[in-house]
Amino acid sequence: MRFLLINGPNLNTLGKRRPDIYGTLTLKEIEARLAERAAQRGVEIRSFQSNHEGSLIDFIQAEAEEAQGIIINPGALTHYGLSLRDALEDCGLPFIEVHLSDIQARESFRRHSVVADIAAGQISGQGWEGYLRALDALAALVREEGRE
Repeated sequence: MRFLLINGPNLNTLGKRRPDIYGTLTLKEIEARLAERAAQRGVEIRSFQSNHEGSLIDFIQAEAEEAQGIIINPGALTHYGLSLRDALEDCGLPFIEVHLSDIQARESFRRHSVVADIAAGQISGQGWEGYLRALDALAALVREEGRE
């Protein structure tokens, strides 16, 4: 089973960027912890990060055919990335939306997600461990639906 792990704008600066909100782990450290959990679950992770919406869309379109699900932290694209939303919907894969911080407890403009209504789930405010929870939930969903 293969999952795509997609991280949007500014997530490449994790560990330095607002550690009081986003934590002290770097994206590479989060990816390593997720890959370790994935291996235990029989899941291969294909990771990608970009600060550009079009690059995220290109990745989804290039990789979706060989994947069974997506874990995505769209970053700021959560709130306005309609073309990213279209790519997620068009690929037909179940996906879990992840946010390190609790977006409902943040500024009003951060509270609306343009992908939440098409996601299989949203995990928000659980720090880097939200990625682990997303992996477990997505693996269970894919197996339940027989998409392996």
